[in-house]
Formats: sequence, C-alpha cells, structure tokens
Amino acid sequence: MKRILTAILLGLGLAATAQPLPQITLKPVLPKLTIERPVWMSEAPDSSGRLFVVYQTGRIMVVKKGSDGGDAKEFLNIEARDPKAGGQNECGLLSIAFHPGFATNQLFYVYYNQKNPADQHTQPLNFPIRSVVSEFKVSATNADLADLKSERIVLQVPQPFGNHKGGELAFGPDGYLYLGLGDGGAGDDPLGNGQSTSTLLAKMLRLDVNSRTSNAFGDPSHHLEYGIPRDNPFVNEPNMGERGARKEIYAYGLRNPWRYSWDPATGALWCGDVGQNLWEEVDLIVKGGNYGWSVREGAHHFKPGPDGAKYIEPVMEYAHRPDLQKVSMYPDHSIGLCIIGGYVYRGKQSPALDGVYIYGDYNLGTFWGFRYDYAAKKVTAHGTLLQQADNIDSFAVDADGEIYALMQDGKIFQITAP
Repeated sequence: MKRILTAILLGLGLAATAQPLPQITLKPVLPKLTIERPVWMSEAPDSSGRLFVVYQTGRIMVVKKGSDGGDAKEFLNIEARDPKAGGQNECGLLSIAFHPGFATNQLFYVYYNQKNPADQHTQPLNFPIRSVVSEFKVSATNADLADLKSERIVLQVPQPFGNHKGGELAFGPDGYLYLGLGDGGAGDDPLGNGQSTSTLLAKMLRLDVNSRTSNAFGDPSHHLEYGIPRDNPFVNEPNMGERGARKEIYAYGLRNPWRYSWDPATGALWCGDVGQNLWEEVDLIVKGGNYGWSVREGAHHFKPGPDGAKYIEPVMEYAHRPDLQKVSMYPDHSIGLCIIGGYVYRGKQSPALDGVYIYGDYNLGTFWGFRYDYAAKKVTAHGTLLQQADNIDSFAVDADGEIYALMQDGKIFQITAP
C-alpha cells in the first residue's frame, strides 16, 4: 500500500509548476561503500580529507574523500549496544560531531539511542528508551579508530516512545554543541512536549561541552557533564528542579527536527522539521523561538493553544496531499510526506547553486531548493531541483561546501549543477 501511495504522489509531484532554479544532477561518489542506512556524513576538521559515514545500526566508517570507498575502515562500532532499541525505525546511531579543536584534542561526539533496562526506567512515567550523547577520543595509536574506553556520557534524555528522536549533533559558529530532539514520539504529541519548557524533548538544545555545571537546578548535589551558555534564552528562569524551564533550551515547538545546518555566509540556522499528518516545514531557527508544535503544524492550526500566543511561522512548507496545496504558503510547491533538511550551497563547483537552500523528501525522493533574501525576510525563488525515486536519508556537506545526498540503499551522491 505504501508503495502504491508513493507512486501516486510521485506522479503528482512531476506535475508541479517549474521554478527558476537550476536543475541538479547526482554524481555517484564512494561507489564501493554500499552499506544500507547511511544517516550522516562529516569531514574531519583537521585537513586530513577524511569523511566519516554514520550508519544507523551503530557503525561509523572512515574513508578518504575522492576515493572509490574501497579503502573504508571501521572507525567506531556500537552495534552491540543495540542503538536501534530493539528495531525501532527512527532510533539508532544518528550523527557524529567533531569538536572545533579536533585537530589537537581529538574529541568527537555521537548521538545514539538505547533501551532502558526494565529496572531502570524513568519513574513514574516508565520511559522504555533513552537518547545518549557521548564524548569519545580518537585512539592514541590509530587516527582511523575511536577509543571506546574514552567514552564520557555527556547527556541522557528519557524517551517515552520509539519514534521522533531527531538526533543531529553539530557545533555552531559560536563553538557550542547543538542537539535537535523530537517530541518523544507516538502521534499528535500526547505528552504536550512541544510547548512545555520543562522537558528537553521537541527542542533545539545548546550545550557547552568545555565546562561542567554544578548546582544544577539549584541543587548542590546535582551536577551536569556540560555547561549552560550564559545567553541561552531560559538561563535566568527560577530554579524549580527538573519541573522548571530547562536552561539547555535554545528554541522549542519542534516536532522532529531531522537535519539542520548553518549558512556559512550568514550564520543563519536552517532546520527541516518533519510534520504529522498534513504538512512539512523548513524553519529559520532563532534563539528563544517558538515554532508552534503541537498547537501548529506548519503554518496551520493543529491543537488549541493560548489566546494571543505568538509562533514563528515556517519559511517554507509543503502539503501531503494535492487538495491542500491551495491553502499552502506556496501553492505551487509539489507535495511530499517526510522532509529531509539540507544545506545552503556555498561551494565552488556549482556556482549556479550559490545561495540555494537544498532540501528533499524521504518518501518521494524529490529534491527542492529556494533562495532567501535575509534582508527582506522572504523567499525570492523556489522550485523542484530533481525528481527521482530513491529514499533520501540525509544530506551532508564537506569542508569545501559541496553538498551530498545519502540514500537509504547505501548510495552516496554529490549534488552538482551546470
């Protein structure tokens, strides 16, 4: 049934109105590296030209950029920890982030999920899964191997259900570690996490991994393995234990932020937030911003909320069904089912793409793009860049600003334009 629905939507997507943006092509790279479910890829910030490819099942492979992938080595393997938490489709080892000082300190961070032992569930809610952010160091004797014994657990977040895990870790231009977390799962945000500032779920977090917090939440016995940046939006809220506003929060009201990135030319933070039943959205994330979930889905009503409440509307949205396009922010945007957030292109090989934010849809495989005028705060052009049928798991960018697409079947492509 899912294949039939995807085929129908694929055909409808082809009929969308063309827009004045360049068409792209997909150039295969690393053809001998074909493990399924690559969900993240990063180039090490040490001028070594090494790419680190993260696989959902719990492996990270390191490979030389420009090679055919046949030289790949296993950098890290935590499959024995069952990061997919018993087969949950949206759990797993989902990203790696290199410390800004990686070239000298060799520190990196990973995000993964685990099942909680039956006697260690968070009470009284008895959450069965947890999300983990861990710091590791590269082996002192092998630059292509992680030292698993060096692990320091930075953060653990209880998870009530098996989906909506977000899962990207990335260091921002400010040197802080950002983490996008989904609302915890099920459907319709049953615990109201989107608008609650007392939970880390449904949030963009910002942490200082170079410091530690003692006296957390006003409790001298409570210590954190990270610091709280002094300009985080809720840092001056009263201490009420874990019932109060969490000071790690940078922005909130996100359903499932699946991939975000900074425009290197402007510092703007772009995020693809996966929708519920009807709408997918791209948001421009700002400090303290409330993006509406679950009062809003995209730019539309979802649940009742406080009278007069203000939410930041998406920059871009698209509908799940053709009959909804007429009430979309962009009626000529083709439809899809699950957004994959991407990057603003700032590379050198495809100048026609300069300044285009590239994003896609997991189910349909559509690649879209738009140009955004930061001064005027509006989209100036948008449209379909490529229609193809493979499932897109994630996008990636290298140190040169070139953008890649990671496909669920294991293929990796560089995005190019004439």
